[in-house]
Amino acid sequence: MKIGFIPIDNRPVCYTLPKQIAAIDNSIELFLPDRSLLGDLTKYVDTEKLFEWLENLPNLDAIIISLDTLAYGGLISSRRCPDTFEEVKTKIQKLYEILSGKNTAIYAFSSIMRISNNNINEEEKEYWSKWGKKIFNYSYCMDKYGTICKKEVPDEILEDYLKTRKRNFEINKIYLDWQKQGFFKTLVFSKDDCAEYGFNVQEAKALEALGGFVKTGADEIPLTLFAQAIKGNVKIAPVFLEPDYKNLISNYEDISVENSVKGQIQLSGCEVSDIQNADILLYVNNFKEHQGEIVMKTATEPFNGTWETPDKPYMIADVRFANGSDNKFVETLFKCDFDNNFYGYSAWNTTANSLGSLICAAKIKFLAQKYNDTAFKKLEIIRFLDDWAYQANVRQQKPDNTSIKDKMSEFEKIVFDKIGLQTEVEYKFPWNRLFEVEVELN
Repeated sequence: MKIGFIPIDNRPVCYTLPKQIAAIDNSIELFLPDRSLLGDLTKYVDTEKLFEWLENLPNLDAIIISLDTLAYGGLISSRRCPDTFEEVKTKIQKLYEILSGKNTAIYAFSSIMRISNNNINEEEKEYWSKWGKKIFNYSYCMDKYGTICKKEVPDEILEDYLKTRKRNFEINKIYLDWQKQGFFKTLVFSKDDCAEYGFNVQEAKALEALGGFVKTGADEIPLTLFAQAIKGNVKIAPVFLEPDYKNLISNYEDISVENSVKGQIQLSGCEVSDIQNADILLYVNNFKEHQGEIVMKTATEPFNGTWETPDKPYMIADVRFANGSDNKFVETLFKCDFDNNFYGYSAWNTTANSLGSLICAAKIKFLAQKYNDTAFKKLEIIRFLDDWAYQANVRQQKPDNTSIKDKMSEFEKIVFDKIGLQTEVEYKFPWNRLFEVEVELN
């Protein structure tokens, strides 16, 4: 199967993770643009070269597209990009013309511009460092009460912000028109960092009223669409390790853990099943009371149960903490051996992020025409070294390029022994920040 894939940007979870998952089945040929063409924290996409890459693609069975990449230069630049509505419209019209000439199924997603409740401008416009929280409050108030709220943001800043929102919303409505013409096989509008009220909530409701499909999440959606593009039905049964708390809402999301799980299964083209009839069991290490965050020093009750290796295929979404494993759960998990029924582990960032990538890999493994066990083991080594060793442990020590290898070495041996594969490992910080690490296996 030949699949084209345009990521959100060049982060490891956006660019290298799809390749690692696709490698599980040697019958999948994945086409990605050169990483240098994609955007990062400060650089926009080289749009012209990306269009040229698109035009030169061979005949494909499917293509997965992060529309923000071609419209604005990436997910982060969708909030920063200074282009006018007409300039963005010209770019996406070129995309329409190129893809109209290709006889392939198009799976795409576009973001609903987020509103973060902080004064951190690392991924926002410069003025967010001073006015971010006040803009959030204005958005929340306007949506909740429908009236002009206390004026706290200078006119010129508020005008610029609202103009950017309107541009992105109008572009999303164009995509929706294309969807109604049958242009997309699947079109998803994503919303992340969700609050109960806000302009993003208003826009989501407006798109849904017009017939659009809106989903909580972001970075995992291309992988969920990747899974949907893989033909074949897989029945998945969710098993919550804290069943009495599956109705709680994760950080950065606006739906319950249970609904997040079911939505991810369905969007990936799989079927929600009961345990008896399932092809794969999806164990969810969910939280009590509230989801923890290790970096933010938000504690939550860790896993304190027992674990026995299931007698049928299973995968594990460890979402007790946002962005990092539950150490107590991994400690318990590692007391048992993995066998051929193990279909994957994930604990990176939000609940939706972990679920989407996990289900994609499990579906590809289950349906693989030419299964590559070494590739699957490499994927799991990377997930445990990233999600458990780094995010839940080493990251708290604030490592740098020179110290991270030493700090990770004690975890490497544990993971290698558990997965059953020895390899050389290198670590990088591709965006020069601690939030994400790149684990490279040689």
